[in-house]
Amino acid sequence: MRAQFVLSEIGVGLRRNLTMTFAVIVSVGLSLALFGGSLLMSDQVNQMKGYWYDKVNVSIFLCNKSDAESDPNCAKGAVTTEQKNQIKADLGKMPVVDKVAYESQDQAYKHYKEQFGDSPLASSLTPDQMQESYRIKLKDPEKYQVIASAFNGRAGVQSVQDQKGILDNLFTLLGYLNWAARGVMFVMLVVALLLIVNTVRVSAFSRRRETGIMRLVGASGFYIQAPFIMEAAVAGLIGGTIACSFLVLGQYFVIDNGVALSQKLQLINFVGWDAVLTKLPLILAASFLMPALAAFFALRKYLKV
Repeated sequence: MRAQFVLSEIGVGLRRNLTMTFAVIVSVGLSLALFGGSLLMSDQVNQMKGYWYDKVNVSIFLCNKSDAESDPNCAKGAVTTEQKNQIKADLGKMPVVDKVAYESQDQAYKHYKEQFGDSPLASSLTPDQMQESYRIKLKDPEKYQVIASAFNGRAGVQSVQDQKGILDNLFTLLGYLNWAARGVMFVMLVVALLLIVNTVRVSAFSRRRETGIMRLVGASGFYIQAPFIMEAAVAGLIGGTIACSFLVLGQYFVIDNGVALSQKLQLINFVGWDAVLTKLPLILAASFLMPALAAFFALRKYLKV
């Protein structure tokens, strides 16, 4: 009987404050969708780091004849065979080095033509203008400075470049975007909580006569508060379900099918369904508990029981 009464009061409360309930559902849904999206973005960045950091190389570019005339780092002239052999030997002795690959001027020219063949500059380049280089795979990509300090400024070396630095800039940008999304999410959560508190206040005020009678007949505080708390929790749960739907639909229509980014951007290793599905219970739990707790504390102040 008591459960039936609580359920009936929940239905009455939701219908009585339909507009505010709708606002709560929308704000909770959008804020938790952003919350889930930010969690997935963090997973995506971490997955991309693991994928790309494993593939990045450190490149030691060697001086050619053109560099000897124009680059201060190559003031001692183009690299000699002896210098190249010494660089390779030194790399082989370094414990941080996993693999070393040599790229000749002809190979560099071929790779450039493959990647930038349509560029106007490509037609004016010749193989002797390209730089020889050593492509180094490190056991730990974080150890770039070991290579840089050992070879920067050495005779025959034009520069030492770390591809990880380029990726770091990309991941930093993605990190900023993720924090921006979390900032918007936080603002929307605050708005949702304020709406929940206000909705509970209005609902409690509109039913003050009923709650007064219930107090007079000896109803417990929890029994009086339960319908209001459950109203907020149900509205939040509906919003959480909407948020979960956004994530599932986004994964299906944006990543896997429809836009199909996973097929169009094959260089990016997108997070899969396992990452999405693990976020759904967390979102549903938050959508239920957050409004319920907000309503509970609001009732302590606005509903004297």
